Amino acid sequence: MRKLMRAVVYRGPNDLRLEELPVPSIRADELLVRVAVCGVCPTDIKKIVHGTVAPPRVFGHETAGTVVKVGARVRGWKAGDRVGLHHHVPCRDCHLCRHGAFAQCDTYKRTGIGAGFEPAGGGYAEYVRVMGVCLPGVVRIPDGNSFEEAAMLEPVNTVLKAVRRLGVQRGDQVLVAGQGPIGLIFTRLLELEGARVFATDLLPERLRLAKQWGASSAFRADLPDLGRRLARAAGRQGLDAAVLAVPSNAALQQAFAAIRGGGRVLLFAHTRRGDREPLDLAGICVDEKDLIGSYSADITLQEEVARRVFSRELDVRPLLTHRFPLEKTADAIGLAAAPTPESLKVLVVQGQRPG
Repeated sequence: MRKLMRAVVYRGPNDLRLEELPVPSIRADELLVRVAVCGVCPTDIKKIVHGTVAPPRVFGHETAGTVVKVGARVRGWKAGDRVGLHHHVPCRDCHLCRHGAFAQCDTYKRTGIGAGFEPAGGGYAEYVRVMGVCLPGVVRIPDGNSFEEAAMLEPVNTVLKAVRRLGVQRGDQVLVAGQGPIGLIFTRLLELEGARVFATDLLPERLRLAKQWGASSAFRADLPDLGRRLARAAGRQGLDAAVLAVPSNAALQQAFAAIRGGGRVLLFAHTRRGDREPLDLAGICVDEKDLIGSYSADITLQEEVARRVFSRELDVRPLLTHRFPLEKTADAIGLAAAPTPESLKVLVVQGQRPG
C-alpha cells in the first residue's frame, strides 16, 4: 500500500494546490476508499471562492470509488467493492432527528469522510477515509452502473428530499427557477411525481433542456412580463408551488407573487448567511403562502434514490458534461462556478483527460 497520495488542498480563498499527503489511516470501524469520481458541488465552490471556512482542507463530497481496506470491526464490505458515499449521516435518535430535521442533527453536521486535515469530504484526493459514523451512508454500486452515476446519488438525494418537503400532489403546477443540473433534476423528479412543471432560466440552451427533462413550458427568467405569462400558462388553477434552484432574490419575489394562496415557495440555493429580502408578510399570513427551505440529504430516502438512479428511471448520465483529472481540479471548479451554455455537471475523474 502506498504511503503518500495526491490531493488538492484548499489553502485559502481561490487557492487550491496539488500536494502530496499521507494516505489516511483507518480505525477498526472505518473504510479506506480509492476515489474514482467526485462531482463539483456549488456548496464547495462557495467555501473555496469566499473562504468561509479555515484552511487547510480537502473538499469534494459527491464521491464514488472502490473499497481498498476494511477495518477489523466492519461487516458487509470487502476490498474491491464499488461504492457511492454520503459524507453526512444523522444519529437518527436525537430530538432533531425524531422531528425529521436530519441536517440540523449535531452528528450529521460532523463530516464523516476526509482525506486529511479537518474532514471536509476529501473527494479531491486519491483516497478517502470513511469514518464509522458514515458507514450507513455507503451505497453499493450495481455491476451495470458507473462510478459517475454513483457520484450523483448525494445531489439527487438532496433534490428528492426537497420535493418531499414541498408536498406536491399529482396534477399540481410547479415553477422551477433555474435549470442547471440541480434545476433539471427538480424538473424531472417533479414530473415523475405527476406535477406539471414550468421552468425558467436565462440561457436558451437550458430552457430547451428543461423541456426534454419534463417541463411543459419554459420561459426566460428576465422577461418583463414573466408574471403574466406564468399566470396565463397556469390558468385558473394557478401555481401551487415554486422551487428556487438559484440564489436569486429577484426570482424569490417573482415566485412569491406568482403562486396561489396556500401555495409554497421552497428555497434550495440561498445558503449564504446574512442574505436578506423584504416580503409582504400579509402574503404569508392572510394568503397562507408558505416560504420553506431544504438543505442537504435525507438518509431515509437513500434506497429510493439508489433505485431511481441505478435503474435509470432518473437517468443522470446526460447531465455529466465535463470531466477533469485531479491535477485540473481548480479548472473544474472554475467552470462549475462560471458555467458555459454547454456545461452542466462537472466531474473530477481520476486518470482521465479534461472534458
